[in-house]
Amino acid sequence: MAYNITLIPGDGVGPEVTEATKRVLDASGLEFNWELAYAGAEAQEKLGALLPDATLQSISKNKVALKGPVTTPVGSGFRSVNVALRQKLDLYACLRPCKIYPGAPTAFSDVDIVVVRENTEGLYAGIEFEKGKAETSRLRELVAEATGHKVGEDAGISLKVITESASRRIVSFAFDYARAYQRKKVTAVHKANILKFSDGLFLAVAREVAKGYPDIEFEDRIVDNMTMQLVRRPQQFDVLVLPNLYGDIISDLCAGLVGGLGLAAGANLGDDAAIFEATHGSAPKYKGQNKVNPMAMMLSGVMMLRHLGEAETADNLEKAISAVIAEGKNVTYDMKPDGAGAVGTSQVADAVILKLKGA
Repeated sequence: MAYNITLIPGDGVGPEVTEATKRVLDASGLEFNWELAYAGAEAQEKLGALLPDATLQSISKNKVALKGPVTTPVGSGFRSVNVALRQKLDLYACLRPCKIYPGAPTAFSDVDIVVVRENTEGLYAGIEFEKGKAETSRLRELVAEATGHKVGEDAGISLKVITESASRRIVSFAFDYARAYQRKKVTAVHKANILKFSDGLFLAVAREVAKGYPDIEFEDRIVDNMTMQLVRRPQQFDVLVLPNLYGDIISDLCAGLVGGLGLAAGANLGDDAAIFEATHGSAPKYKGQNKVNPMAMMLSGVMMLRHLGEAETADNLEKAISAVIAEGKNVTYDMKPDGAGAVGTSQVADAVILKLKGA
């Protein structure tokens, strides 16, 4: 059986890490039909649109996409191509596992955290009001009338939207994931002590949902305390579920715990489609230099295999990547303390393929 996968190379270093990942997946023993599609700056240049309809149609048809990092040019339509993809395809769950592999450059040990981030609302909903605009003035008047609070005339305003339905959906996703992968605890992260009607709603829903999963421990943490706890004793955490902005920030912090963004895999999941991509950006200054670590993208490929139900192949690929990390010979500069002896993007793929083949 061949899997039909939408392949989006991306911008900057995207094509290099995507090609490296495609190569190791093709060497995994499974068969893939790769359907090429575009998004970001390259799509704008080639097709005149940052997010072409053809790309959305391809993902909707194939249900699964492997995507390199993309660049959203300044002053062009979307605030973010990634945010637009999530919203248009209702990819409501951002899943970012952060796990230490022996040999990774980190001062920590035994960290294995999965960050589940709500993907569609919060401050990333894009409901903003620019300083000095008429609609901003009307909003200021409404706020003053409704609350007695006067917002300054020089204010720019972003609305943070938290709904009961989206909160219930993402928290249920986190508990279902924990149960499916034999995880023991879910931690809801919030600022409900201050933001009582937005984060407070998220927390109330999380507590309610948790009652339906008596086999899984539940706790909650205030987000600022959470950052301190993560750098002091990250081993106490298992699955984290967070509103959008907190999830974005905390997932990068967790990536730092396990060796950096070069090892930070990710997926954006909905009921009808899934996109697998590295957490890092397009790093245009490294474009074409065969320099950037492809392992975050490869580990995203591992997540894709598990999503497809190919658990054994996923385990084999993860073991091959882990073996290359542990050996420490064929890794990129970010995995070397002094950078000496580092290899390039394509050479990492070569090494992983050799491990897959048992060489």
